[in-house]
Amino acid sequence: VQLQASGGGLVQAGGSLRLSCTASGRTLSSMSVAWFRQFPGKKREFAAGINRINGTADYSDTVAGRFTISIDNAENTMYLQMENLKPEDTAVYYCAARTSTTISTIGPRYDYWGEGTLVTVSS
Repeated sequence: VQLQASGGGLVQAGGSLRLSCTASGRTLSSMSVAWFRQFPGKKREFAAGINRINGTADYSDTVAGRFTISIDNAENTMYLQMENLKPEDTAVYYCAARTSTTISTIGPRYDYWGEGTLVTVSS
């Protein structure tokens, strides 16, 4: 399974950005998927995920209400729509997937990772 992330870039505070993550080798709908982000000098932290067992989404407190995770099954692509971005959202964003029926907020519990994509939010 390979995950290819894209969509990062530079945006002003208050702006929006959509990240994409296309999978090959397995359908995303057969896995629990998530987006993590990593701040400089920190370990990756969970941002959003979709549970395979029931399709529900979960979000960290810091992004809830501003970010939306989704899957396009026809394109086998997952998205992270980010609204009202803040400078503190600046990070490298990673997509991840695991074969379990539910997501985890712990990075090492994921089986597959995409390359990071940098999001920079200017003030």
